Amino acid sequence: MIDHVTIPVSDLVSSKSFYEKALTPFNYQISFGEEGKFWAFDIGNGALFEISQYKESAPLTSFHMAFRANRREQVKQFYEAALAAGAKCNGAPGLRPQYTETYYAAFIIDPSGHNIEVVCHQPG
Repeated sequence: MIDHVTIPVSDLVSSKSFYEKALTPFNYQISFGEEGKFWAFDIGNGALFEISQYKESAPLTSFHMAFRANRREQVKQFYEAALAAGAKCNGAPGLRPQYTETYYAAFIIDPSGHNIEVVCHQPG
């Protein structure tokens, strides 16, 4: 299952305003974010649609998506399998309490340069 997708935007302030209005018919609202960096909209079932500020210089990745894991062990297994298959580490498995208290994730850069994440929202 897809957990979230992030797209780069040229103007985060105006894009935030645009999506807040455009997503009103669906009752999608901002769940969390960081001023000047990104905003995450809750689109139901715990899934997120995110917008991130595109930098003038080339971004680290052009695309970000996250797969949802059922267990933290799956996050570790994905991370290890991806590295063994040739991915680069972009964040070892671990808690990310800046998002939520149970946000356990790992990040890799795939062979095309995309930031791929696996996240588990379950405690322990």
